[in-house]
Amino acid sequence: MSTPQLSVQLYSVRHALEADEDATLGRLTALGLRNVEAFGFVHRAGELADALDKHGLSARTGHAGFLSPDAAPPADLDETFRAARRLGVEILFDPFVPAERWADEQEIARTAALLNEAAERAADHGLRVGYHNHSQEFVHTVAGVNAFDRFAGLLHPEVALEIDLFWAAAGGNDVVALLNRLGSRVRALHVKDGPVIDDPFTSGAPFDPADTGQVAAGRGQIPLAAALEAAPHAEYAVIEFDHYDGDIFEGIATGVSYLNGKGIA
Repeated sequence: MSTPQLSVQLYSVRHALEADEDATLGRLTALGLRNVEAFGFVHRAGELADALDKHGLSARTGHAGFLSPDAAPPADLDETFRAARRLGVEILFDPFVPAERWADEQEIARTAALLNEAAERAADHGLRVGYHNHSQEFVHTVAGVNAFDRFAGLLHPEVALEIDLFWAAAGGNDVVALLNRLGSRVRALHVKDGPVIDDPFTSGAPFDPADTGQVAAGRGQIPLAAALEAAPHAEYAVIEFDHYDGDIFEGIATGVSYLNGKGIA
């Protein structure tokens, strides 16, 4: 069992980054963070790499959409992978495939095939790729299993998974059992806490992150400690908030302290 490295998804501080990127990155460093997970970087990878380097930060994981070619992605696959490597990313996760694609067995197979193809092309760039879940992937049953398990079973061995524990619970999972099923595929965790809510992405109602009730790690109902133990191959433990009702830096600091207490730094 290896100990994952501590990280934070920069989406958590997106508003602060828009206001003052330099000061925001400095505050993250002051909290003891050395790794971040990047998003929205494809057209500014060099600029962001310089900003991170100034503050002693590395982006070893990142999020970029590359599994929805019908949605006119902002960059082609090779451009996305080149940007990721310029930033220093080692594992690039697609963070969201829409809910309707998880209700159809052929679409699930197509998404898996796209990810397998992306993994082959990413290898030419010295990069690994994978998928980051929300909750919509788990609510439909296909071939006797939930759609996400069906999807995972179609993936090539080199494809990684990043399990968002809050959203996996919202999808109706016992997250520890899920991690045990997925085994060594799980290479990163989003250590996100809060109540166990119902999946909002298939409800038909507009999604408002403020309704999720997310709280600092260790203060909600998600079994984070047991989940960390159930993911021995995870390389990164990533703090993230889709919304935080309070000072976001205090929320992150609490998460850092919680994970430090588990030996994760």
